[in-house]
Amino acid sequence: MKTRTAKGTDSATLRPMIRLALADDQLLFRRGLVMLLRDMAGVQVVFECGNGEELLTGLRDNSIDIVLLDLEMPVMDGMEAIGRIKQEYPNVKVIVLSTHNKEKFILRAMDSGAAGYMLKSADTDEIESTIRSVQESGYYYSDRVSHVMLHGLVSKQKVKPTFNEVDPLSERELEVLRAICQGLTNTEIAGKLFISPRTVEGHRNNMLLKTGAKNTAGLVVYAMTKGYYTP
Repeated sequence: MKTRTAKGTDSATLRPMIRLALADDQLLFRRGLVMLLRDMAGVQVVFECGNGEELLTGLRDNSIDIVLLDLEMPVMDGMEAIGRIKQEYPNVKVIVLSTHNKEKFILRAMDSGAAGYMLKSADTDEIESTIRSVQESGYYYSDRVSHVMLHGLVSKQKVKPTFNEVDPLSERELEVLRAICQGLTNTEIAGKLFISPRTVEGHRNNMLLKTGAKNTAGLVVYAMTKGYYTP
């Protein structure tokens, strides 16, 4: 059984506690999510609220690592709240948790400074992995959301990504890269290529170093601009 120590660590893992705030005006969804989050080792829900204004008030009184944020809320919506958070609390990371999967919502949230974007249909494992990835690396966009987002950006030529000169990717790395672009998870890629998930992650990290990309989204852009993958 996990226990929490007075110094803000999870005694089962000795990792620093991830302190969360949750803002969503749908009370039943919010309470259900809080129950799920409280079962995650090393995660503490510090407070919950129903709109952006209440969220900012809570951030003034509490030390928070990550905010889980809905977009559609009364008084102050999620988009406005993201901008305020990034201005007033730049070290607080924001993960959008929304029903909207359209490109315009994803792009605006990303431009506003969101560190991650999930749909409310996400399962518990995805929610947990996103929280931990954002805490550890500062960002996380699922392969599927990244694909939708970047397809729109590249096809409309809204961005022209540039990369440092890189070492050529190996044939195995190209196989992993194409699978990433298809939205496959590390486990799915491992099964497809008959390698371990840890090896997949190693290839992913090597490609990040070689391409200069900051995240999976950057790898997808790289694949598109280099002609390795066409949606």
